[in-house]
Amino acid sequence: MALAEGRTTTRIRKHGSIAEALGGFRLWWLVLPAFLFFLVFFIAPVMSLFALAFDKPVAGVVSFAGNLTLDNFARIFTRPLYYLAIVRSVGIAAVVAVIALAIGYPLAYVIAKTEHPGRNTLLMILVLSSMQLDTVIRMYGLMVLMGDQGLINGALMSIGLIEKPLPLMYNTFGVVVGLVQIALPFMILSLIGIIKAIHPSLEEAARSLGATRAEAFWRVTLPLSMPGILAGSLLVFALSVSSYVVPALMGGWKVMVLPIHIYQQIAETGRWQFGSAVAVVLFATSLMAVFIYHKAAVRSAGGRT
Repeated sequence: MALAEGRTTTRIRKHGSIAEALGGFRLWWLVLPAFLFFLVFFIAPVMSLFALAFDKPVAGVVSFAGNLTLDNFARIFTRPLYYLAIVRSVGIAAVVAVIALAIGYPLAYVIAKTEHPGRNTLLMILVLSSMQLDTVIRMYGLMVLMGDQGLINGALMSIGLIEKPLPLMYNTFGVVVGLVQIALPFMILSLIGIIKAIHPSLEEAARSLGATRAEAFWRVTLPLSMPGILAGSLLVFALSVSSYVVPALMGGWKVMVLPIHIYQQIAETGRWQFGSAVAVVLFATSLMAVFIYHKAAVRSAGGRT
């Protein structure tokens, strides 16, 4: 009797493990559409750009000829026009990330700490409403506001504070303002969930040990919200360093960043090989940002433990 029961239990366990394995195998089919989409519309174009970047530059030729060379990359890193564009792109993206964090963190903190459903919903609508308009439309709105004859300069000149328009556009300042306007909601959304996950009892425990409200924030809340800060900063950096529309409209083609060079080389001069090399450099810059984010996240996690 005991032997029969043991065999039955073994058979049930065996069938159960087979069913679990088959169930896990079926779950992989759910990933297949996303994998195919990622393969066709991301991996294939990126690999094509990588192949063209190492091909001999020939104007107007898009196909890969197989004439491998590093001339395209040598041109990028030996001409000031291009390697200064790399520095300019990274610098602008870093400044935008810092400004977006400085502006977005207080608002994200208020939204996360607001318990009233109506007020919380209203604040979220205000954040999300700016994302409902197309980037081009939002930039034209800024141009109306910041142009030489725009609302800001017009108001300042009408009250006699300035005699000539302030240079608010077609420079680095205008590009930074435009990028912050675009990227700010992404920073706020990255922070809200992390700040909400911080249990209020942690701040209360710090206060009970004699810490002021400010000390509890700097020593408890801010370190615990570091994952959101890093994720939001990475997202804002990636959006800013790869933006083309904002530098083109708010910079007036005077702020030469990498996306502008990519457009000029491919769309205007037909130099697909060199434009692909610039795109590869831009992609490598974004990967370096991801690497730095990973290192900072590991260090932050180690510091908390």
